[in-house]
Amino acid sequence: MQPFELPSFYVPWPARLNPNLEAARVHSKAWAYEMGILGGAEGSEDYGIWDERKFDAHDYALLCSYTHPDADEPMLNLVTDWYVWVFFFDDHFLELYKRSQDMAGAKKYLNGLPAFMPVQPQETQPEPTNAVERGLVDLWDRTVPNASQDWVIRFSESTINLLKESQWELANISQNRVANPIEYIEMRRKVGGAPWSANLVEHAVGAEIPAAIAPTRPMRVLKDTFSDGVHLRNDIFSYQREVEEEGENANCILVLERFLNVSTQEAANRTNDLLTSRVQQFENTFVTELPSLFEEYSLSPDERLKVVLYAKGLQDWQSGGHEWHMRSSRYMNQTSDKSSTASWLLGGPTGLGTSAARLGALYDSLGLKRFKSFTHVPYQPVGPVTLPQFYMPFSTSLNPHLEEARRHSKQWARQMGMLDVLPGMPGIYIWDNHKFDVADVALCGAYIHPNGSSPQLNITACWLVWGTYADDYFPALYGYSRNMAGAKIFNARLSAFMPLDGDPIPESTNPVERGLADIWARTAGPMTANARRQFRQAIESMTESWLWELANQIQNRIPDPIDYVEMRRKTFGSDLTMSLSRLSQGDEIPPEIFRTRTMQGIDNSAADFACLTNDIFSYQKEIEFEGEINNGVLAVQNFLNCDIPQAVAIVNDLMTSRALQFEHIVATELPILCDDFDLNSSAREKLYGYIKKLEQWMCGVLKWHRAVDRYKEFELRNNSTEKRLLQGPTGLGTAATKIRPSVGQEKTQTNV
Repeated sequence: MQPFELPSFYVPWPARLNPNLEAARVHSKAWAYEMGILGGAEGSEDYGIWDERKFDAHDYALLCSYTHPDADEPMLNLVTDWYVWVFFFDDHFLELYKRSQDMAGAKKYLNGLPAFMPVQPQETQPEPTNAVERGLVDLWDRTVPNASQDWVIRFSESTINLLKESQWELANISQNRVANPIEYIEMRRKVGGAPWSANLVEHAVGAEIPAAIAPTRPMRVLKDTFSDGVHLRNDIFSYQREVEEEGENANCILVLERFLNVSTQEAANRTNDLLTSRVQQFENTFVTELPSLFEEYSLSPDERLKVVLYAKGLQDWQSGGHEWHMRSSRYMNQTSDKSSTASWLLGGPTGLGTSAARLGALYDSLGLKRFKSFTHVPYQPVGPVTLPQFYMPFSTSLNPHLEEARRHSKQWARQMGMLDVLPGMPGIYIWDNHKFDVADVALCGAYIHPNGSSPQLNITACWLVWGTYADDYFPALYGYSRNMAGAKIFNARLSAFMPLDGDPIPESTNPVERGLADIWARTAGPMTANARRQFRQAIESMTESWLWELANQIQNRIPDPIDYVEMRRKTFGSDLTMSLSRLSQGDEIPPEIFRTRTMQGIDNSAADFACLTNDIFSYQKEIEFEGEINNGVLAVQNFLNCDIPQAVAIVNDLMTSRALQFEHIVATELPILCDDFDLNSSAREKLYGYIKKLEQWMCGVLKWHRAVDRYKEFELRNNSTEKRLLQGPTGLGTAATKIRPSVGQEKTQTNV
């Protein structure tokens, strides 16, 4: 019995079959025998994992012929061998380590595999001892000679992630632990291997991404949405085999069953909704973000063609992968229709009362839910949110230097012009005395840095003032006028006010630039060159994310839930705050520590808790008074089609799960990380001191939101006039009129 009925999938691109299929079938079987994947000696660790019957039934040549329909015969053979290898690795790891839950053996085995993938040509590979290692040596030697060094590095990293993150799945199985949705999506990308597949697509279509744009948001989103689509689709088809037969718990359907407390069928439908959302995010990014990316980086026609061919290759993979899942014996598809949507339209239930079922399935298969994301009506009265019972296991205290920080930060804001009229705009304000006092960001600093000295707290308070003011200034000047070109120019200029090596800065033209130049000089001066570069990157990450928010505002598009959570960390300024905490710990902690999965998991869990805290408290302020569209509660409302109390409860559950995730990693993974890096007692003390700062940060953010009046209805009604910002004249030269002028005493826009 199948545990659920397969949902109606959104597959917007037709699947095509490579004409070299039969040649790939013959070649891949011969290669599998040559490597020992098939026909291994009895008693060896490879023996019995696969036999020829199982190999033929899985039909990886069919998978690759669907996912790489335009590859010539040699390339299709190579790609098919890679997939034979990666699926064999998965089953090999299952039999040797997952079933026995041998964490120590798994770790030793996985740590040895990168040696078989040397990035530098002169490096010598060790002697392979099993079919996985033999296959990897052969594939690596056949692949990298025809690739650029940049691609080899990226492909090596994604392959290592694919191999090593299998430990995460094994750890969850051994602890009988089901991940929370955010953690699951993040880790599934690495464990599931679709980023690895995306890199292989570059090689297969002969269209390597230009190195300059490879790390940009549009290219990252194309890869991430492709990866999530591949993995979520696989989770639906493999639920029965993985969860019911193999006892695995890394499956999105299971995650949503537990988290939303719904039936398996409902969780499968929600997983399919998430899959559709990710495919449509891919489409949206391709159409709306790639053209401007091409212009910003002045890509040549040939480079642009390569990017488009790469995106087309990812599309082919999505459609071909779906078709293979519908046909392979590896997956649950026995009762599904193995043909296209067109044939479904001719079949299905008939008779009285069946039309609604057919329309619902058609609605899903055509992806019509996307339109719901574009139909939000701004400034709807929503009323104050009833705050839930928050889970907060950590504590903090109030820094005794708070009053000095309040005086210092306000005096600094006045010196930078943040409480004055805007340059060239008589009578126009962003902040006034009242708004500054109501925000009371120095109080937030005093909560999140309770033990800092007076000078340290002053610096923290000024950074919080600058970030909050800039976050208000940006939408006031560019959001209501939908001025993306001006916003990009504004953002691009900010880096010049954060020189890395003492270069002169340009003349500032507004309080944001003036404040950044001053606070950067006060903070970055004592830093090492590497620390200064990382700190600037954290600030740039925050300011660039405002462009993403603006793009959503221009499209009137409620963000995809996964895209929202990942970008919210940046829009909230989490990287900036965490960077300040890292710097205060000194240089005894090796910087590579913070690049590990363990520390990234800790940082992201803390960031998500703080970001979602803000989303709950600021819901009325943003939705009713500011016409905002970037809010986590609204994203949940839209995606799950639920009311405000239900959405708030779900967001609070997600906050709780992220705090529990933080505690879990600190308790179970951080000690192992310290041992892996052989940290001495002083470095360990510093690292745990950083963890303590993150705990105080989470607790302090919650305490500050509870304490200030800026989110309370009486303050919003008495001092907010955002609804009028969209009224008045329109057309060329009228944007400035949409910024509120002072009336009587100085008036200002509320903070985001």
